[in-house]
Amino acid sequence: MYDFHVHSDFSMDCKYLMEEMVLGAIENNVKSICFTDHVDYDVTEDKIDIDFRTEDYFKKVKQVKYKYKNQIEILTGVEIGMQPHLSKRYDKLINSNPFDFVLMSIHSIEGKDIHLDNFTHGKKPIDALVEYYEYLYRCVESFDNFDVLGHIDYIDRYFEDYSTLPDFNEYKPIVEKILNLIIEKDKGLEINTASKKYGLNYYHPKLEILQLYKYLGGKVLTIGSDAHSPEYIGYDYKSAEKLLRDLEFKYIYIFKERKKYPIHIA
Repeated sequence: MYDFHVHSDFSMDCKYLMEEMVLGAIENNVKSICFTDHVDYDVTEDKIDIDFRTEDYFKKVKQVKYKYKNQIEILTGVEIGMQPHLSKRYDKLINSNPFDFVLMSIHSIEGKDIHLDNFTHGKKPIDALVEYYEYLYRCVESFDNFDVLGHIDYIDRYFEDYSTLPDFNEYKPIVEKILNLIIEKDKGLEINTASKKYGLNYYHPKLEILQLYKYLGGKVLTIGSDAHSPEYIGYDYKSAEKLLRDLEFKYIYIFKERKKYPIHIA
């Protein structure tokens, strides 16, 4: 198992030490993990920055990598919360640090946090979805310095009633534009298994998006648990692998020093 979306106490929303997460990964028979702790600039109405000291981060990673080098591979990544006006700031962060992997996610829209600021509340679901995906397209269009787009349909988690989510075909055209752009830029798509912890009955992305990605020629996929506690590292990994195999994807990918490597799906 190769879990490429793991958090530690370097993320504001995780209380577990990096070493505790590593031990959880070893316990769950994970072969390789990549820490993707949060950096989200300019969020909420207060325009706050959520980040960590990269010097401390790489120092701690170096310690756990050495201590557990015979038991697990530990890689360094970052999950950036993208907004189009932040391209230069994120370029500076990424170019100044030796990350193995950069996961680009969308957590805010025009500074409004999708979760904390209740972005979907009071909106027609289709309107919220179209606004989200149009903003996501702008983010992908404006930035190249990332490897994989994280939990593309993340917004689905934050509707009060999942039964109100519209049929995928109602907003398929804008998702197709995003997928075509990802493929054109030679970027990947994340299979994020955490969605099932939120009561959804599918991974991020949902089946229709995965099928469309395959149809359009998309190949680069990572699997991530989005774990914020040790027991969830590698969460539902084998089932996610089976889904990809059933869809006739041949590989998942891992990243080292920003280079991608295919791993054949067993």
